[in-house]
Amino acid sequence: MNASVPAFSARLIDWQRRHGRHDLPWQKTRDAYRIWLSEIMLQQTQVSTVVPYYNRFLDRFPTIDALALAPLDSVLELWAGLGYYARARNLHRCAQRVVAEHGGRFPEAAQAIAELPGIGRSTAAAISAFAYGQRAAILDGNVKRVLARCFGVEGFPGSAVTEKTLWSLAESLLPVRNIEAYTQGLMDLGSTLCVRRQPFCSACPMLEICVARRDGRQAELPVAKRRKSLPERETSVLVLSDGRRVLLERRPPSGIWGGLLALPECAVAEASAFARRHGCRVLATQALPALRHTFSHFHLTIQPLLCAVDATVHLVAEGGWQWLDYEDIEHAALPAPIRHLLRAVALRAALP
Repeated sequence: MNASVPAFSARLIDWQRRHGRHDLPWQKTRDAYRIWLSEIMLQQTQVSTVVPYYNRFLDRFPTIDALALAPLDSVLELWAGLGYYARARNLHRCAQRVVAEHGGRFPEAAQAIAELPGIGRSTAAAISAFAYGQRAAILDGNVKRVLARCFGVEGFPGSAVTEKTLWSLAESLLPVRNIEAYTQGLMDLGSTLCVRRQPFCSACPMLEICVARRDGRQAELPVAKRRKSLPERETSVLVLSDGRRVLLERRPPSGIWGGLLALPECAVAEASAFARRHGCRVLATQALPALRHTFSHFHLTIQPLLCAVDATVHLVAEGGWQWLDYEDIEHAALPAPIRHLLRAVALRAALP
């Protein structure tokens, strides 16, 4: 066994107790619901961003039963702005499964938790450790970086071979006791000291045993994935506004912005015909500045056309369409770039 393996967990537990985070709102609880909620929100999202969402979510849905009974639209409204909206849809599905199949209580074993919607192996281990004190290994992006640097693991961490090596290493490092402090310590170390760029090595508890530090390879480990240029896509959207409201479409439940309200996609040349089909008469049009939004797999340029309309027929959530008052923009289930655009439109409408 590598001599640094037994030293790793002892150093980490001691460091976490003295220097780790202890005042996050989801700490000091054994409530698996609250722990699960925080773990899902923290995926691909920074702690400072998550905290207000987490608190608002619990205010609306204090128990997993409340979440399971809520309409998906309400869940998406609270999630809007956090991104990666499949997380919100899976959160709702998972709550319903836990209530229906487990009596509203998460299973204790990480393997059983991982069978629930939207929960992978690492997240399941974190829930199991924090809620039930179960001895299970986590391996999210931050942990991969810590282990790759400390133990000099070569290869891109997302590749099957390297990930298998890292999982084996993560399992071998688990302490017999203090699994909660150890698991939290891994998370804290990866997000506060062993960060991607310019890690704070001088304050790291692994200073004396870290291979990357010893060899001056902090910038090289973990090995980065070869970046490919993202494809570019374009679309035109219509902002049909009667001066105080805008017409929106509920997106399909899966795919980009699944389940959220969004502006209808339509070619500029077809704007008048589109408006007539939806009970509107176009009074004037104006091209608005293009928006550029980056998804995980492509860049999207959105060209909005503002159409001042007279709404002769009032649709009320008919066929997935909805008129949204400008005053409700902040609370609606809107993607972040669409919310930003509609704020500008609302401000324009309010000007004399």
